[in-house]
Amino acid sequence: MGIDSLLIPAVMFFALGVIAKLINSDLKFPEGMSKGIGLYLLMAIGLKGGIALSKADFQLAVESIIWATILGFLLPIIGYGLLRFRNKINQFDAAAIAAHYGSVSAATFLTAVAFLEVSGVTYESYPIVMMVIMESPAIIVGLMMAAFVRKRLAAEKGTAEVKTEWGPLLHEAFTNGSVVVLLGALLIGATASPESLAKVTPFTQDIFMGVLCLFLLDMGIEAAKKADTLKRAGVILVSFGMIMPLIGGTLGIIIGGSILEFSVGGTFLLAILSASASYIAVPPAMRYGVPEANPSYYLTLSLGVTFPFNVVVGIPLFYQMTIWYIGS
Repeated sequence: MGIDSLLIPAVMFFALGVIAKLINSDLKFPEGMSKGIGLYLLMAIGLKGGIALSKADFQLAVESIIWATILGFLLPIIGYGLLRFRNKINQFDAAAIAAHYGSVSAATFLTAVAFLEVSGVTYESYPIVMMVIMESPAIIVGLMMAAFVRKRLAAEKGTAEVKTEWGPLLHEAFTNGSVVVLLGALLIGATASPESLAKVTPFTQDIFMGVLCLFLLDMGIEAAKKADTLKRAGVILVSFGMIMPLIGGTLGIIIGGSILEFSVGGTFLLAILSASASYIAVPPAMRYGVPEANPSYYLTLSLGVTFPFNVVVGIPLFYQMTIWYIGS
């Protein structure tokens, strides 16, 4: 698939949002509408995943959860190491940014799902479960790295150590709205009767693609807003925002294709999860837990660099890489 992979309505509406902002159009969404659309999309994909999960293999589901947890811890550690190479990036900034790249972007995942469905490619439900699991470990890793940095700096300066309040931070990580909706919808889809679920199918599936187009239109506008900050972020940070997805996506393909033995569709979705960066669940936790970090850096990278990169380049690239790795 070449340029045709980009010619799906969802991606094209994202491009429209970017263009609208760049030409200074007054196009904008009513306050609160974007959050409502996002919750709908999470609920719809959660229900769909739950229905499929109810028919899935229990052992493979457990293995998927284990590997999602491993990736959630491993990716931010890799990201931190890259950012701290030659000490170019502040330790607190590196910890906060790295946490975003261990977590996931639901919008990127939903765009990848749309890509598969338009292409007629089937996929397993396990990546949906993995998306829920991967939201939280990276937040914990980011907070732990920041806490270690504080402890070391306090020891070097001989000052009192600033204590990290783990209770509120862990509560934020595990009770974030997107996590609750997605996990809740997943459980409902897995346990509700087929007859009752059939009644909500028109709402959760038939209009899904249209609502996703609206969501990505708004995301395009938001991504374009980061253009000015992008200029100040520096070559190192912008490069990281494109290199880290390639590393994560490659790991996702290897784990999905060789260890979990997913199909092309399932492996591709795991690659997208591993390549994406959170801009919804992680920023509030980092703003509260790592106040020393600059929010403009991690928000710009996750939403202004990595999200567009994955939508335009990552999705077709990782799909082709998946086919090359495990065959069609």
